[in-house]
Amino acid sequence: MTAFPGSPRLLKGALIGVDIFNPLASVVVFQYNPDTMTRRLEPRTASGDGERGEAFRLAGPPKETITLSVEVDATDQLEEANALAVASGITPTLAALEMMLYPKSALVIANSILAAVGTIEVIPAEGPMILFVWGPTRVLPVRLTGLTITEEAYDTLLNPTRAKVELSLGVLSYNDLKLVSPGNALFMVHQITKEVLATTNLYNSVQNVGTGLKL
Repeated sequence: MTAFPGSPRLLKGALIGVDIFNPLASVVVFQYNPDTMTRRLEPRTASGDGERGEAFRLAGPPKETITLSVEVDATDQLEEANALAVASGITPTLAALEMMLYPKSALVIANSILAAVGTIEVIPAEGPMILFVWGPTRVLPVRLTGLTITEEAYDTLLNPTRAKVELSLGVLSYNDLKLVSPGNALFMVHQITKEVLATTNLYNSVQNVGTGLKL
């Protein structure tokens, strides 16, 4: 699946699990950018439907869900006798994705010890903050709400060498994150960028009106 040498170089999308204790454990740069991505936005209304005078009030940014499918393939690496691909196929990439859904084992063990010695309340372990990176104008904090892995080929050691991964992401806004969270600031930058882009669309709208009047 080697790219044509004359093709333009594209930015790669990525999922990055931000974990200060293990910063490299969950960094997945997409090997191939997906051709399509589905985004669903639902308004976050301030009150129940039907209340007079409240129809246009919003409690915050819309709830956004992103679904996409990415492919992972070790064919090129195996042809080049890449040592990691030969030893484990695409297992490291799949493991990095899956670790975004796991609490750290050290925290699980520590909580188990605290529970065993009679600690009244044990705080559940937190997973890493996940960032969905899709170009310079879209860096979003997200929750990985669904991960479906379809393994399609294996090597002689039964390591997967090709897979399709279906991702479901729930975008986290300032309604979901603490004020001091870096994700809070990233989402606000995303919203401001979107407001600026929406304003620049006025030029296209004026052009379209002018074209319509000429017809």
